[in-house]
Amino acid sequence: MKTAISSPGAPKAVGPYSQAVRAGNLLFVAGQIPLDPSGAMVEGDVAVQAHRVLDNIGAILATAGVSFAHVVRTTVYLSDMNDLPAMNQVYGTYFSEPYPARATVQVARLPRDVRIEIDAIAAY
Repeated sequence: MKTAISSPGAPKAVGPYSQAVRAGNLLFVAGQIPLDPSGAMVEGDVAVQAHRVLDNIGAILATAGVSFAHVVRTTVYLSDMNDLPAMNQVYGTYFSEPYPARATVQVARLPRDVRIEIDAIAAY
């Protein structure tokens, strides 16, 4: 059984997907890009964009009744791996030990040509 989760604190899904899906004791958060809750693009460097992405994830987690402390796995997609140090600076302010397992990959292109996208899995 799965249940869709939708938060007004994050941008609406712009395609045939859910912001997040709860399945059993897991929450799968769809990849978030730096759009504010109204759907407007947040311009700026990767640090600015990373804050918006993680704020979106936080809003979705809160709607599901969990927090960043429940996140066990993330995938970070960067358009430029040179942005990794700046992204890590921001990322580290949202998570605490034990940190989630994570993969970070450079991709050729992201939706709307943003610099970053992050998805997450939480367990509770």
